[in-house]
Amino acid sequence: MQIDLKKCFEKAIVACIGDVMLDRFVYGRVDRISPESPVPVLQIQRNFTVLGGAGNVARNILSISGRCHFLTVSGDDASANELEELLVQEKQLNSTVLRDAARITTCKTRFIAGGQQMLRVDDEVVHRISPQLQSQLIQEFSNSIKESNIVILSDYAKGVFDDELCQILIQIANKADIKVIVDPKGKNYSRYRGVTLLTPNVKELSHVAMHPLITQDDIVNAARDLCENLDITAVLVTQGANGMTLVTKTTEKHIETIAKEVFDVSGAGDTVVATLAVSLAGGMSMEDAAHLANTAAGIVVGKVGTATVSIDELQATYHHGDLLHGKTPKISTREQAVDHIKAWRRQGLTVGFTNGCFDLLHLGHLHILKQAAATCDKLIVAVNTDQSVKRLKGNSRPVHDQETRSHVLEALSFIDAVVLFDEETPLELIELFQPDVLIKGSDYTIDRVVGASLVQARGGEVVLVDLMDGHSTTGTLQRIG
Repeated sequence: MQIDLKKCFEKAIVACIGDVMLDRFVYGRVDRISPESPVPVLQIQRNFTVLGGAGNVARNILSISGRCHFLTVSGDDASANELEELLVQEKQLNSTVLRDAARITTCKTRFIAGGQQMLRVDDEVVHRISPQLQSQLIQEFSNSIKESNIVILSDYAKGVFDDELCQILIQIANKADIKVIVDPKGKNYSRYRGVTLLTPNVKELSHVAMHPLITQDDIVNAARDLCENLDITAVLVTQGANGMTLVTKTTEKHIETIAKEVFDVSGAGDTVVATLAVSLAGGMSMEDAAHLANTAAGIVVGKVGTATVSIDELQATYHHGDLLHGKTPKISTREQAVDHIKAWRRQGLTVGFTNGCFDLLHLGHLHILKQAAATCDKLIVAVNTDQSVKRLKGNSRPVHDQETRSHVLEALSFIDAVVLFDEETPLELIELFQPDVLIKGSDYTIDRVVGASLVQARGGEVVLVDLMDGHSTTGTLQRIG
């Protein structure tokens, strides 16, 4: 029986506390070397900022339909203002940010050209927060877990947690009979005594064990020592391309990775811990939650930057095993398409957009779509819904419903995303996606192309591709009739 993950996950209310940061991405191009010193000169073209650290854990909780009470500490500076603006934008997120004038808000800025990271600049302090702030955190945490059914401690070693505070928070949750998941840092895991689930990667675990962990037996033994010595229910050791191993005092289960193409592992641990929390809070067993977290990690490492996985991506992969066959579902909601576009642009890729009914897919369609794909790195195809086609073509159309038309387009290797739209024109999608290239057939003139002025105004290009004579859906239907 298929599980409705969204319905299951909507039960999850996660109290997430930890070190938050801003992840900035600055993109540009390098055409010359500085005359002042032998360093490349980056000409900035665009930049954006997303929530990082524990903030990315919260984003992942929300993206798979959970709810979150988020608690953190920031500086009292301009970056803190930006942080709070980003938090406000997240629906279903109840956030509390305690400001500390003695700190600066952690910010990691990455400079990227030609798809390669040139430099990362970290602006941060990592000293312990004050006793007064600790007391405030404890009080806020005690309040938040009254409305939560699971807890995440997201430790990035930036000063929110120390040994004493960790133990206080864990004991508060244990007394309330609420599971605690910890994404750990450092070598002193005694601060995590009594948690439900610990999620170190194999490198972190080897530091704690104080010897290399070469074999699966090494990993299991080191994890089991933690379970026995620190009264931890389970340890899930993430191992990158080698999958994950779930260990308790009496059992172990290895889970093979399902990722086929890895672009970026940054943030994958955030996705894992968020998926574990939401799955357990939704009623899944520990093993099932680990399998699902492995699936989520397999999706997110195929993206770039501090990315999230959506509930629809997770649902499709969980039931249909698309990732097991080396593919990620292309049929996307608008929100998913925006995530795809952000990921592609982090790789420095150009995004193209075209649209149509694509009722009976014929050689003329393929000719246009192949030309469209040749103008960009990634092609999004917007498809008219059934009701939209009826308004345009009459009640006898479409011949094939929107689901069939979408799946046929999805099967074409040179198409990267398929999105449905019900409006009279695709203008709303063009405003949302802001494509670099807008493609239509040569039966249009640029002044008649919907959205052309928007694309050109931001430096994009409008391309009119050649048509193939003698091929049309209407003509095909007339010949059949």
